[in-house]
Amino acid sequence: MSFSIYIYGFAIALFIFYCGNLLLHLFGITYGKIKLHKKPCLLPRESPLPSVSILKPLMGIDPNLSANLETFFTMQYPSYELLFCIEDKEDPAVAVVNNLIDKYPKVDAYLFLGGSKVGVNPKINNLNAGYEKAKYELIMISDSGIRMKEDTLLDMVQHMKEGIALVHQMPFTCDREGFAATFEKIYFGTYQSRMYLTADLLGAICHTGMSSLIRRDVLDELGGLRAFGCYLAEDFFLAKAIAEAGYKSAISSQPAWQNSGICDITNFQLRLTRWAKLRVAMVPHLIILEPLSECMVLGCLASWAVNVLFQWDALPFYLVHILVWFLSDWIMLSVVQNGPLPFNKFNFVVGWLFREFTGPYLFLCALFNPAIRWRERTFKLHWGGIAYETKSRIKS
Repeated sequence: MSFSIYIYGFAIALFIFYCGNLLLHLFGITYGKIKLHKKPCLLPRESPLPSVSILKPLMGIDPNLSANLETFFTMQYPSYELLFCIEDKEDPAVAVVNNLIDKYPKVDAYLFLGGSKVGVNPKINNLNAGYEKAKYELIMISDSGIRMKEDTLLDMVQHMKEGIALVHQMPFTCDREGFAATFEKIYFGTYQSRMYLTADLLGAICHTGMSSLIRRDVLDELGGLRAFGCYLAEDFFLAKAIAEAGYKSAISSQPAWQNSGICDITNFQLRLTRWAKLRVAMVPHLIILEPLSECMVLGCLASWAVNVLFQWDALPFYLVHILVWFLSDWIMLSVVQNGPLPFNKFNFVVGWLFREFTGPYLFLCALFNPAIRWRERTFKLHWGGIAYETKSRIKS
């Protein structure tokens, strides 16, 4: 009898967890529809817009780098400066930046070479020199592969209301050709968007540092960028420190349009695995919760639970579950895209199935090989997220 009670209790817990995950779909779709793709206000203001210092960490080039960087020179915003940070003086990105500076002489743009050693995080080391020279009250950190619309910066600044110290963009991708690009768009437009939007709605930390706007005085109070050089996931700990200091964060209406010119399945999966390793080290309880939230795994567990609790047939329930999850993800992606998708429904089915089946596998890879490879360097993490560099070459 006691064993049966444990079985029923476990089934009830699984069913409640399952219903909670279905609510995440509903929250993500509804909040995305309300929040995303709103036009910034163009009405006259009583006070001038704050000036922005934009930090761009660069390393190497790809076919889209010049076009992506050029969108920062053509933004419709009254006052900003561009601070390009490149660690290696021989990096081919130097020539790309200099060509754009020459092409747009009226734009306040500077190039910083060499970086500075303030921690183990290569991005922070690269950015710190530019940060220390930044002269404006708002700091924007934007990765090299981001493509801006003319009104994106205006949209982000208008979300920087009183009490908010961090405005960030939800990651998404530009329309590109090939299955790898389809896979990336499906990942960022379904799983990532659902979690990102729901976290923002519920006030949880879910900040990626690829495109974010920060109040300079708040960041200085926290010790500046160098204070986060001991972490690889500096974006998470920056958002956490801002929240602990009593400030709020918000996402802007426009997603961050990733437009890297290099797009392939292997590198993207390595990227996903690296992110999973960081999440596990920062939030250890995700070791249990994250794989249980995957469609195929959760569907199996929920099918068993409803069979125990309600005597429903497990197989039909499992198939209906997959259909509902699939349709919810299609709606979520359509909301984030806000226009026609660059691929047909068959490609979506293939890409969606590929993501759902490989997600748990990549998470297991992250658990059993915790070393993190970042370009040519290898790091390991202590519980809590503090990183240290190793000398060995370990595959991530």
